[in-house]
Amino acid sequence: MTTMTAKIVHCSIDRDWQDIYHFAGKPENMPLWASGLATGLDRDGDDWVARGVLGTVRVSFVPENPFGIIDHTVTIESGLRVYNALRIVPNGDGCEVMFTLLKQPGMTDAQFAADAAHVEKDLHALKALMEK
Repeated sequence: MTTMTAKIVHCSIDRDWQDIYHFAGKPENMPLWASGLATGLDRDGDDWVARGVLGTVRVSFVPENPFGIIDHTVTIESGLRVYNALRIVPNGDGCEVMFTLLKQPGMTDAQFAADAAHVEKDLHALKALMEK
């Protein structure tokens, strides 16, 4: 396997990083800002399940931690597993929310750009919620 092209999509939020981490890291809050999970997540053992355009997807999150890491693996019905690195990093009195997007095999440049735009939109939705 070769290294995939990566793009870090980020957004500054004017709120303490721990507030963002504790809100964004709860799967039950994700439908409020992550449009790909807008139908909601249902707990299934240690994982979470969402139903949407891609069918049923299983989402596995890293355990809660003191480092602002909300990494999660999404497994699509086809068996494709996509690793998503999501970080909340202190930045002065606020924070940076950073999502590392990986260009999946067979994905066109246009699809990759569209995915990046989608992630950016979601991060700005999180910003709007948290800066109210």
